Amino acid sequence: MICRGLMLSVHRAGHIELPPVKRVLHNPLADRRRPHPVEVDRTPIDSSLKELGPLTFRQVRRTPQEALFNWMLESEHYLKFAHPVGENLKFMVFAGLRPVALFAWSSAARHLAPRDNYLGWSPELRRERICLVAYNTRYLVPSWVKVPHLASHLLARMTGMLSEEWDKLYGHGVYFAETFVDTTRHRGTCYRAANWIFMGRTTGRGKNDLTHRPNRTVKDVLGFPLRKDFRKQLLETC
Repeated sequence: MICRGLMLSVHRAGHIELPPVKRVLHNPLADRRRPHPVEVDRTPIDSSLKELGPLTFRQVRRTPQEALFNWMLESEHYLKFAHPVGENLKFMVFAGLRPVALFAWSSAARHLAPRDNYLGWSPELRRERICLVAYNTRYLVPSWVKVPHLASHLLARMTGMLSEEWDKLYGHGVYFAETFVDTTRHRGTCYRAANWIFMGRTTGRGKNDLTHRPNRTVKDVLGFPLRKDFRKQLLETC
């Protein structure tokens, strides 16, 4: 399987020419079903943050509300729903009974030069400590929620509880968070308002690149320390 994957990558990069495909086999891992539609109350919420009332965070992975989470991402987020990789958490934020925001977190990208340079990681330290970094894969405030300053407010609260919530499920906390911002669509205003740090930009080539040429949008790489001693924890060897 490893050799086949390598040959396909070299073929797609134009370095070799493979014979035509004779038959296509079903791959259940690659052919995952999209989330099923779930009824959602889309009545507009247009108020101030104070008028919105108490906000409740719920970790919904492996709960009955996970289907609603997946469908809201599929129907509202421009990147759609994606099956998470590795360790992951899913949070919904409720105002009363209505969801007003979603956070998806997963294992961090293994190779990310702006982050590694910012943290001062060597390749060896990155391999040992990468499990202590969380990646914010999706952040959604639905289109029907119009509440000024809500996005940055929730982001600050989310990062304040993330390490403890990660420890509940996986037996270890996380010390640093990272995300990508596609500046052709967004400015990352809520992240910057919540004091996330600009660490650099991606190369626009993707993790499986063999051509060394940009093939996707260049993105800002932002990071946020989740603990005061994050550098000490992330620079210690196991």
